[in-house]
Amino acid sequence: MSRATAFINGNPSLPYPAVERASSGVALLAFLAVFCFFSSTVSATPPQRIVSLAPNMTEILFDLGLGDRVVGVTRFCDWPTAAKRKPQVGGYTNPSLEAIVALRPDLVVMTDEGNPREIHDRLVRLGIAVYVFRAKRLAELPQALRNIGPAVGAEKAADKRAAAIEDALRRFSARAKQREAGIRTALFVIQPEPLMVAGPGTVIDDAMTILGIRNIVSGTAAPYPKVNVEEVFRRSPDVIFIGRGSMTGTRGSKLLQQWKTLPAVRKGRLHVVGETLYRLSPRLLEGMEEMASLLERSGGTAGKR
Repeated sequence: MSRATAFINGNPSLPYPAVERASSGVALLAFLAVFCFFSSTVSATPPQRIVSLAPNMTEILFDLGLGDRVVGVTRFCDWPTAAKRKPQVGGYTNPSLEAIVALRPDLVVMTDEGNPREIHDRLVRLGIAVYVFRAKRLAELPQALRNIGPAVGAEKAADKRAAAIEDALRRFSARAKQREAGIRTALFVIQPEPLMVAGPGTVIDDAMTILGIRNIVSGTAAPYPKVNVEEVFRRSPDVIFIGRGSMTGTRGSKLLQQWKTLPAVRKGRLHVVGETLYRLSPRLLEGMEEMASLLERSGGTAGKR
């Protein structure tokens, strides 16, 4: 599995509470009271030792200025650079419970898609508070930040960042409406072999919509469908984006060779871009700006900023 797909693919988990803590011998009534408390209120003392079980959660915590409180991350948490110096507790889909507990966290943050439900349940049984981040779509990110802010003791910073993201998305949308009708359709390649692309329900697909371009695989059922080269020729997107990490080795060059006669390639509309859009965090705005700028330079100007 490539680095690009390692943190995209995961085992979808069953829904579970946003913030939950349990103690041994608690009765059902007490359990419900605790559940309601942690779902709707904030502890008077912000967590000081946080373990993050997802790359996007690590990015969010650092973005909110909580990097010094993060005591553990997964091996896929590679941004910012400081995150790579934190103790690691295993993978995204298979974190080590023992490693997590050994760090003595007062809060573990995780997602409800990718992180195992079993880890959540076992942490709760051990009396460790768990915050579950549920947002999956770009439009859900601002409210998700407002929700997590109080739980991690960064309510003001989260509110400020949420507002900034909402403003940025409005500006991207306005730029798209001013764009000349040069580029209408697009494809975003996640990995070249087997050829896997970003489909419906993904943050990348959401970004394309806001930027005013239609994803040529938006009608498929899978969020990351595998397609063949012939299908790409048949649909012939106006512009193609390829994640930079997937272009390492010979597979990327092989794909480019296969596509050299595609109209988008011949017109210079194939762009290798960063992978900030792969994760639902504030940093995705960098990826959207990169795509918007490339659209401008490709003859489909996205309007003035």
